[in-house]
Amino acid sequence: MVLSVLFLVLVAVPLYPELFGLDELPPFTQLVAFRPQGLVLVFALALLMLIRKGWRIAAGLVVLLVLTGAGLTLPRLTNDPQPPLSDTRELTIMVANVLGGGANAGAVAELIRQRKPDLVSLPEAQVDVREEIRAQLQGLQYAGYTDQPTSAVESATSVLVSSTLGAVQVKRDLPTEFGHLLVTGGSLGEVRLIAYHGFPPLPDAVPAWKHDLQQLRRWCAADPPTVIAGDFNATLDHSDFRWAMASNCQSVAPEVGRGFVGTWPTDQPPLLRTQIDHVLATRPIVPGSFAAYEVEGTDHLAVVVRIAVPKGS
Repeated sequence: MVLSVLFLVLVAVPLYPELFGLDELPPFTQLVAFRPQGLVLVFALALLMLIRKGWRIAAGLVVLLVLTGAGLTLPRLTNDPQPPLSDTRELTIMVANVLGGGANAGAVAELIRQRKPDLVSLPEAQVDVREEIRAQLQGLQYAGYTDQPTSAVESATSVLVSSTLGAVQVKRDLPTEFGHLLVTGGSLGEVRLIAYHGFPPLPDAVPAWKHDLQQLRRWCAADPPTVIAGDFNATLDHSDFRWAMASNCQSVAPEVGRGFVGTWPTDQPPLLRTQIDHVLATRPIVPGSFAAYEVEGTDHLAVVVRIAVPKGS
């Protein structure tokens, strides 16, 4: 029994490092991003252990751990979209990390032409990349803006804003490691849209990653209805990301049963990807739909979501 409990702890540490205060230490910060895959792998291991009589107690404990984890994560797959209320209006938001210009601009533009989003968040898009995409929109009216705080290509974040939103204002408000842009005014009313790119949790850069999530928490906790779209470099299995969202922000994909759609890295099979590209919306904004698309030349899927915003906002 003692050995079985010790084995359970050994398995639990990489799956749930936050229970041991280790989730902010490499390599656990990186491993936990793939927790659903880890649960499947550990469950298969536990089933194999049941073959040996002496291992069955340990296997049973591990199965209980996996089933508990599955119970916490399965709602990301089983949640049903809520029908929008009658006094709401729809917004379509698109996110496409263009990998510093590696993505095929024509493919990004084609997706914009097909889905006609109100706002397009383009992490890693410098001005020239943004304009190359905009030039191929064939008559669609989008204004382009870019924030690039450093010379590093990945620090650039661009946004394309549809003329349907009217005369909006675009600015940067809180400091983040990479660029971000805040869109307000026009027909948005009180709603604000934020194009965002979070710093990645590299082994030597977890403090910078946490710093960006602290800024994210400020946006989620603020009063105006807020939509934040981009590459967050974080998943719902990161406790820091859940803390940043608090009780006021919701990620559209899991709210509509699409929380297991891995958006990165696209050079791996779908089952080996994780969801780091999100659109967050504060309540009472209602998530409507989530779809993901392959784009040639980038290691991220593009995502397009629809949300319902109260008309009075």
